[in-house]
Amino acid sequence: MSPRLFALLGLSLLLAACSSQPEDDTPQASSPPSELTATAPSQPLQAGQRELRGNLLGAPANSEVELALLLVDARGRPRGELGTTRLLGNGQALPFSLRFVPQPFAPDLRVELRGRASQSGRLILRLPPRTLSGLDSQTLGTLQLVPAP
Repeated sequence: MSPRLFALLGLSLLLAACSSQPEDDTPQASSPPSELTATAPSQPLQAGQRELRGNLLGAPANSEVELALLLVDARGRPRGELGTTRLLGNGQALPFSLRFVPQPFAPDLRVELRGRASQSGRLILRLPPRTLSGLDSQTLGTLQLVPAP
C-alpha cells in the first residue's frame, strides 16, 4: 500500500471517527439512562473479536464519553481505528467494554486507547493515551479522565 493511500485512508478514518451522528429525539424507555452504548454486551464475542474492559473515573453526569482504539505513528498521529464506543457519563465510575477485531499493521505503528469527554459540545476531559502491548482481550482496570487543555 503506498504511503499516500495509507495516509488518505487514515485521515478518512479519523474524520469518520470525529464526526458526530444526528441525535434521535425519540425517547428510549428500554435503555438505561447512564449509557449511550451497552457497557456489557449480552452477546458473546464473535470469532476473531477482542475486547477491552475497564472503568472510567471522572466523567460528570450527562457528559458524552468516546473511547477509541487507534493505530498511532511515532509522532502520535492517528493512522487508523480498530474500534470505538460511546458512553453517557453518570458522575460515578463508568464501566466500559470496547470490542474490536485485531488487524495487522506496520511495525512503526503502535496501538493506543484514547478517550475524550464533552458536555454541551465542549471538550472538558480527556483520557491520557494508553499504549497497549498486545491486541488480546484485556481488563485495563480503572482509568482516570483528566482536564482537557
